[in-house]
Amino acid sequence: MTFKLLTAALGLSVAALATSGALAQTADTVKERGMLRCGVNTGLPGFASQNDQGEWQGLDVDYCKAVAAAVLGDPSKVTYSPLSAVQRFPALQNNEVDILARNTTWTMDRDTSLGLDFAGVNYYDGQGFMVKNELGVNSALELSGATVCVQSGTTTELNLADYFEANGMDYNPVVIESQSDVNSAYDSGRCDVLTTDASGLAASRLEMGTPDNHTILPEIISKEPLGPAVRQGDAQWADIVRWTHYALLNAEEFGITQANVEEMKNSDNPDIRRLLGQDGNFGETLGLPQDWAAQIIAAVGNYGEIFERNIGVDTPLKIQRGQNALWTDGGLQYGMPVR
Repeated sequence: MTFKLLTAALGLSVAALATSGALAQTADTVKERGMLRCGVNTGLPGFASQNDQGEWQGLDVDYCKAVAAAVLGDPSKVTYSPLSAVQRFPALQNNEVDILARNTTWTMDRDTSLGLDFAGVNYYDGQGFMVKNELGVNSALELSGATVCVQSGTTTELNLADYFEANGMDYNPVVIESQSDVNSAYDSGRCDVLTTDASGLAASRLEMGTPDNHTILPEIISKEPLGPAVRQGDAQWADIVRWTHYALLNAEEFGITQANVEEMKNSDNPDIRRLLGQDGNFGETLGLPQDWAAQIIAAVGNYGEIFERNIGVDTPLKIQRGQNALWTDGGLQYGMPVR
C-alpha cells in the first residue's frame, strides 16, 4: 500500500513538472514565433481602439508594444486579438494570446481560481455612472428605480448589484455582452443610466450622439485596479511583463523619455545606469538583452508619456493623472527598484 501511494505521488509530481515545463515556455515561444499575441478590448478609446488606418492605439496597446520591444526588439511585432469581456479569460487560459492587456480588474477570484497572474496595475480606476442631463439627477443616490445598462461578464455587473442593495434602492438592469452595444442601448434611450469604469465612461461619452447632453456623476462605487495578466505557471514570462511595467514607471521617475533615452545611458546615476543596462546583468536574469528597458523606452516612452498621449488632459478624454500619478507626486504608481 505504501509503495502504491509513493508511486501515485511520484506520478503526480512528474505530471506537475511536465505541466510546469509546458507552461514555462512563453518567452521562448514568442521569440521563435517572432510575434507577440496580445488580447485587447474590442474598442475602448484611449485604451485599445483602431484609428482610421486600422492601426491599434491606446494605453493597453502601448503595453503590448512595450513587451514586444523588450522580448523581440521591435514594438511592431504584435498581433492584436480584440476580445469581449466574456471572451478574454478563456482566450488567455487556452493559450490563444500570450498576454491580456484589456482594462481588466485585478481581483482575488481572477488571481486564484481563474489561474491568472496579474503583472501590475497600469491604471487605477473605479466604477461610476453616466446619465442624460434631462434626467435631472446629480447623485447616484438618486437613481432608485432607474433602468441601468451594464456589460455582462464584468465586475461592473456585480458592483452595480452591491451598490443598489447596500443603499436600499431598486433598479432594472439591462445586461449586454458588447460594450459598444451597451453604449448604443443607452444612447437610444433604452436605459436611463450607463455604468462602467470611470475611464470607460469618459470614452463612452465621446461616442454619444451629443456628448454634452450626458453627465458623469461624482460617485465612485468601487476599486478597479486594471492591469495586464498572464497565465499562471510561467514565472519567467510573468516577470518579463511585470518588469516591463516597472521599467516604464522608473523611467518616468528618473526623467528618462523616448527622446533622451540614448543620452541618459551616459548618466552617472547608478539607478539609471542599471535600468538602461549600463551596469549589472539584469537583462540576463529575465532572459532578455541587456538593454531591454532602453528598448522599451525608445519604443513607447515612459509611463507618463503613454498616459498623456492616450488619455491625458490634452486628449479628448481629458483624464487627470490623479491616483495614477507617481508616488513622488502623491499618486499610487510605484516602480520597484532595479538592483
